[in-house]
Amino acid sequence: MLKLVRLALTAAILTAIAIRLRRRSRVPGERPESPAVSPDRSRRMGPVWAAIAAIVAVTLAAALIPTEAEHSAEAAWRAYQVEQAALTAEHALPAEPERPATPSPAGPVTAAPTGPPVTYTPPAAEIPDPNCTPAPRPVTVRPIDPRVERAVDRQWRRIERWLKANAPRTYQALGRPGRAHTIAVAESQMGVDFPDDLRASLLRHNGSRGHSVFGFWFAGADALTIREIRDTWRWYCSWERADLGSDPAVEYWNGRMIPFLYFEERNSGEMEHAVVDSAGGAVGWDDTISGMAPRLSSSYALLRAVADALEQGKEVDGWRPAVRRGVLRWD
Repeated sequence: MLKLVRLALTAAILTAIAIRLRRRSRVPGERPESPAVSPDRSRRMGPVWAAIAAIVAVTLAAALIPTEAEHSAEAAWRAYQVEQAALTAEHALPAEPERPATPSPAGPVTAAPTGPPVTYTPPAAEIPDPNCTPAPRPVTVRPIDPRVERAVDRQWRRIERWLKANAPRTYQALGRPGRAHTIAVAESQMGVDFPDDLRASLLRHNGSRGHSVFGFWFAGADALTIREIRDTWRWYCSWERADLGSDPAVEYWNGRMIPFLYFEERNSGEMEHAVVDSAGGAVGWDDTISGMAPRLSSSYALLRAVADALEQGKEVDGWRPAVRRGVLRWD
């Protein structure tokens, strides 16, 4: 349409120019008129401008009146829209069935059920292990039962005597005596009481610098110092904080346990430490088959089993002592 309007205006302008030139050609000797146009000349130009306006009006009217081609294009476009709507309806997904209405506070709303009711069960909340977040307690050095201390020292003397004579390098790796105050600090920070036999053993030898005499499992085990016991306990509590049952013996970790041996050669998903249960004193470790479970009644029982194995060649959990280059090994 815009193109037709432009053509109409162009035609009008050309028509006016042609009339102007024709009139000048009729009077060759006439001088140019002054800027002021006379009334007679204005009257003569009136019909000319009326003719130009008529030409523009006719052209615009012709542009606004739809042609037969435009009618055909409009009809084709409407047919295309109808066809597309039919295709959309044919391939549309089926509507979901209405869900049953839920009762409102004002009263129950009845609705036809569309299927069996679905009950949502939220996931069970993870219960944190309370033993990993103990309440603050003062640092208190508790006395050790003298009978327990004498019994522990007796087993250590048997072990030390055998190591000094047969495995001097392992004897030299035994740790120095621990301090009662250091044990009290660890107990306060861990929120557990070390059994008397474990405390007496740590006061005699605070860990070991290398393979200890307890390395009868997985090609060796290191005895932890008091600070290493506390740090290992903290690591397990930060990594495994959930309480998974009422029996700590079947859990991977429970905050009431006290790790005291490290199986350095173990690189699987099993527990890498032997532990003492602070609740009863039992010693347990993961044998990779039945999981973490008590193996001996106490750390004193472990000391005595090792002393008997060294002196009498007995087995400890299926392992016998052997010496290679001054170092105690277990076969």
